[in-house]
Amino acid sequence: MDNPYSLEGRRVLVTGAAQGIGREVALLVTRLGGKVGAIDLNGDALKSLAEETGGALRTFTGSVTDQSFIDAAVEDMVKEWGGVDGLFNNAGIVRAAMIHKMTRAQWDEVIGVNLTGVFLALQSVGRHMIQRAESGESGVCNGQIVNVSSIAGTRGTIGQINYGAAKAGVLGITMSAAREWARYGICVNAVSFGTVVTPMTEVVRGPKFAAQTLASIPLGRYAETSDVAPGICFLMAPGSTYITGKNLVIDGGITAM
Repeated sequence: MDNPYSLEGRRVLVTGAAQGIGREVALLVTRLGGKVGAIDLNGDALKSLAEETGGALRTFTGSVTDQSFIDAAVEDMVKEWGGVDGLFNNAGIVRAAMIHKMTRAQWDEVIGVNLTGVFLALQSVGRHMIQRAESGESGVCNGQIVNVSSIAGTRGTIGQINYGAAKAGVLGITMSAAREWARYGICVNAVSFGTVVTPMTEVVRGPKFAAQTLASIPLGRYAETSDVAPGICFLMAPGSTYITGKNLVIDGGITAM
C-alpha cells in the first residue's frame, strides 16, 4: 500500500453533493484522485460543482427517495467508469418542530430523506458491490460505505424528534449492513457530527442559540466542512479496509466522556 489515504482510481457516489459537507467531500475525493457520481435535487449547484472538477464528476439530479433514480445513477457509473467503490450517504433535511406541534408531513419528510433515502442508496450500491464480490472481480475489499448519522441520534435533540429518530435509525442500518456484508468484503461505517457550518445549522448558529451552542463545544468553535471531510474520505480509502461497523464522531468534543 503506497499511500493509505489516496483515492486514486476510486469511484464514489455522493448524495446531497450540491452543498455543505457533501460538496466538500466530492471536491476532496477528486483532489485525492477519485471520481464522483454526485446526487442532489439542486441541478444548478451540481452543474457548478461539475465545472470545478472537470471530467472527474458526473451529476445526477433527483431525489434519494426515488429507488429507480438511485438505481439508474449506480448503473450509469458502472457503465461509464466500470463500477462503484464507495458511497457517501449524506443527503439530509431538517423540519424542526416541538414534539406536540410536529405534523405528520414534517415527520414523514425527514424520515423519508434521512432514513429511507439512506437505505435505498445503500441497498442499490450494495447490490452492485455484492455482485462484484461474487464474480471475483475485486479483492479483499469490495466496497466502502459511509452513512451520515449525528450526535442527535445518540443523545436526542430538542425540536427535532424526527431528525433524531432518523439518525438513530442510520446507526442501526450501518451496524446491520456491516455485519451482513462483511462476508463480501464490504465495509460499512457511520459518521456523526456536532455543529458544522452548513445551511442546515443556520438556526443553531444564529443569534438566539449561538452562545449556548458554542458553550457546548470544548474546542470552542464550529466545525468547517474542511474539518470533517478528511475523516470521511479516510473511511473510503485503502487505509481503512479493516474498519467496519463503527461510528466516527466528529463533534469538537461535545460528547467527550
